[in-house]
Amino acid sequence: MTERLSTALNATAVLQTYSRLVIDCNRDPSVASSIPEVSETTPIPGNIDLSPADRAARRIAIFEPYHARIRALLDARQAAGRRIVFVAMHSFTPVFKGESRAMQVGVLYNRDARLANIMLELLRAEGDLVVGDNAPYAVSDLTDYGAPVHAEKRGLTHVEIEIRQDLIADEAGQAAWAERFARLFGLADARLRVA
Repeated sequence: MTERLSTALNATAVLQTYSRLVIDCNRDPSVASSIPEVSETTPIPGNIDLSPADRAARRIAIFEPYHARIRALLDARQAAGRRIVFVAMHSFTPVFKGESRAMQVGVLYNRDARLANIMLELLRAEGDLVVGDNAPYAVSDLTDYGAPVHAEKRGLTHVEIEIRQDLIADEAGQAAWAERFARLFGLADARLRVA
């Protein structure tokens, strides 16, 4: 879905190809849950009792190159004086610890809710969605990395979006959500430029 959206908006996308169960690239590596030992209620044997060297190897091989790429792209755009809007795309499970999640999409933010508030309004106006406001998760310095480190510290307009995984599990769903978000981000960007 993010690849389709990136193409539709002619925007750069940096994609992580590793599961967050190997190392969560949206969490500070110093936080124990960056390499979780349990996913919901399922133990992850490959993550239990990892040595500091094993944890460091994952950070060096996966986490650091991913964030170095984002940092380099942002540095280059800022050096060239180009406008930047930072969007973090994520997905969430339809059921968590036995509880169904009715919402289809969530809009997440921390200190700066400018773009988040616009996206909340636009998504709710669609009329066919249950939209989470800082749900199913909320952004914080302890639970997130991308938005606080790359966007907030630079003062960039930003938002984090969560889409329920069953809605983007096939090509039709990916195409539909990419089209919806391309349209809505276009409307949001027009509002941002006037504000």
